[in-house]
Amino acid sequence: MLKRAFWFTTGATAGFGGAMWVRRQVLQAVHRYTPERVQADVTSSVRRLGTDLRAAVTTGRAAMADREAELRSELRPGAGPALIPVARATDPGRSVSETARGARPAAGKRTAGERTQRY
Repeated sequence: MLKRAFWFTTGATAGFGGAMWVRRQVLQAVHRYTPERVQADVTSSVRRLGTDLRAAVTTGRAAMADREAELRSELRPGAGPALIPVARATDPGRSVSETARGARPAAGKRTAGERTQRY
């Protein structure tokens, strides 16, 4: 008889504990989807998105300004041949000024670099 009472009490305790756990989970889910809570969650998400977007734009603008300064320093008069890409500067049939401007050789005249490149 003592054995039965023990297992009955153990089962009742486990059942009660499980029921309370399920009740708490259901109440939390109900509370999570109340209009006030949903509104607060959406508001915080939109604010966080706005903050992240502002940070991304700021980072992009800073990178853009850095790159523009780099390009301007390469293109200023007297910067020397550092601005000329090596592969194009050594192509036969093209002068350094043509390479700097991005000019193409005469029609039908292919450079060594163009013969090997496939696009």
